[in-house]
Amino acid sequence: MPIHLRAEPGDYAEACLLPGDPLRAKYIAETFLEEARQVNGERGMLGFTGTFEGKPVSVQSSGMGCPSAAIVIEELVMLGVKRILRVGTCGGLQPDMSLGELIIALTAVPADASARHLIGEPHVPTADWDLVHGAVHAAKELGKPVRIGPIVSSDLFYNPDDGQYQRWSERGVLAVEMEAAILFTLGALRKIKTGCLLTVSDVVVEGEFIRISDEEMRVAVDQMTELALHAVTAGEKH
Repeated sequence: MPIHLRAEPGDYAEACLLPGDPLRAKYIAETFLEEARQVNGERGMLGFTGTFEGKPVSVQSSGMGCPSAAIVIEELVMLGVKRILRVGTCGGLQPDMSLGELIIALTAVPADASARHLIGEPHVPTADWDLVHGAVHAAKELGKPVRIGPIVSSDLFYNPDDGQYQRWSERGVLAVEMEAAILFTLGALRKIKTGCLLTVSDVVVEGEFIRISDEEMRVAVDQMTELALHAVTAGEKH
């Protein structure tokens, strides 16, 4: 039994969503999964397993930042998880972005120390193509517009470098968040499939900070979660 996810092999499905917020994990389980049961509560890192459209799937909170996410991802692998799709929020870095817009990440610039500790040379953390393609296909089927491209994972939420967001923006980076780089890196090292879907919760370029409302956030996260569940369970047997 791992130290932080107090579960046994078989408690988690091979397909798992990874939100940062424990309460969002609970909300996803209660709203979208059938026969959901809690499989972890250690340190408040809530995890659940159930089914979506008859297919087994889990949802496990990762906490905030790459160090916390790394612990959870490593232990999910120990427990038999094979596909992890992060569902989170992000700061939009392109001025034409709308609040609530959905992003499918291709790569994640590792602007954090965790990925660099694991990979001591230049490295591009990259999502698994099957999950990216599955998410794009599911978005088309569900009629949901998405934006696809690079993001950046930062280890700072309150960033003292006022110009860094603009520099990322000018290089075509779509959004900033805090966990995808370590998820993609561990996916490569542990030979599992990993991906990341993000909802734009605020826009942080061109000298202004615009935040999404709570109701807009709920609607956008629901849409993202539905898309993510279709993508992560694609090919699963009932």
